Amino acid sequence: MTDAIAVPGRFYDGQSARAHRVVLSVRDGHACLEGEAQRCVPLAQVRVSERTARAPRKLTFADEACFEPDERAAMESLLHATGHRDGSVVRLQQSWRAVSIALAALVLVLATGYLYVLPAGAAWIARALPLSVERQLGQGVLDVLDRHAFRPTRLPAARRTALAQAFARLAPPRDGAPPYRLLFRQSRIGPNAFALPSGDIVLTDELVTLLEDDQAILATLAHELGHLHERHMTRRLIQGSVVTAVGTLVFGDATSLLAGLPALALDLRYSRDAEQEADDYAAAMLRQNGIGLAHLERLFAALQELEEKDGAPPPYLSSHPPSAERLARLRRQLD
Repeated sequence: MTDAIAVPGRFYDGQSARAHRVVLSVRDGHACLEGEAQRCVPLAQVRVSERTARAPRKLTFADEACFEPDERAAMESLLHATGHRDGSVVRLQQSWRAVSIALAALVLVLATGYLYVLPAGAAWIARALPLSVERQLGQGVLDVLDRHAFRPTRLPAARRTALAQAFARLAPPRDGAPPYRLLFRQSRIGPNAFALPSGDIVLTDELVTLLEDDQAILATLAHELGHLHERHMTRRLIQGSVVTAVGTLVFGDATSLLAGLPALALDLRYSRDAEQEADDYAAAMLRQNGIGLAHLERLFAALQELEEKDGAPPPYLSSHPPSAERLARLRRQLD
C-alpha cells in the first residue's frame, strides 16, 4: 500500500528559489503534496529523475515545479510500491556486467579503428592528396628540422655530387620511382636519413661517415625512396593528425593541431608493415641494378653496432627498428 508511505522533502514551485516543506504520498494513482504547498496530480504527469549513485531522486511536474526528498531510501520505497521502473538505458547503467561489456566493446571498437580503419583511411587520403599539399607539409617539417635539429652540411661538394649522381643513375624497380630531391644536412642528433612528404630525402653527414661503403648508402637511399613511394610519412602524419584532432575535440585547444604537425613528424615510428614495404622496394631496386642485398644488411649492422657502443639507439635505428625478425627476413632474401 502506497498510502502508508510518506516522504518528507522540499518543494520548489519554479517561481522562486524558496523551498517549501512538504510531505509526498501517492493516493489513487496521484502524487500528492501536503504541507506548505498543496497539489495532487496524476502520476503520468510526473517525471522521475534517473537513479544515480549518490543523489536522491527528484520529481518534476508539468509546470517544471519539483520535489526533492530528504531521504533517498524512503523515496526508493515509494517508487517501488508504485511499480515505477527505470528505462532500459538506466538499468544498463546500473549493471556492472552491462557496463563492463560496453566498456570492453568500446575498447575493441577503438582498437580496431586505430589499428585497421585509421591506417586504411590514412592510406586512401594520402593517395588522394594533391602533391602541392604534400610539398607544403614536407617543407614545413623541413623548416622545423633546419631550425632545431640540422646545420648546413659539411660534406665536400664533390662528395655530395658523387652520391647524388650515383643514386640518380640507379634504375627504379618495376613499380617506378616518385620524384625526389636529395638533401644533405649535418645533424645534431646523429646518423639519420628520412623521406619527407614533399619528396625531399634528407641524408645526414653523420650517416655518410658511418657507412663508409657507398653501396650501403645507396641502399639506404633506396629504402627511403620506398617510404616516399608508399607515402608512409604522409600516412603517418594523417594518422597522427586524426588522433590529435580527436584529442582536440575532447580537450580543446584547436590551435595546436596544425602547429603541432612538424613536431609530430620528428617522433613518428613506422609500422612493421611500412618497414617491410620500404625494405622490399629497396631490395627490388638494388636487384634491378645488380647491387647485392648485403649492402642493405650492412646498414642495419652498422647501426646496431653503434647502438651497442653508445648504449642507446641512434635516431635512425629508433625510427627504423632493425629487429631480429626484420634482419632474418632480409637474410632469407639473400639466400
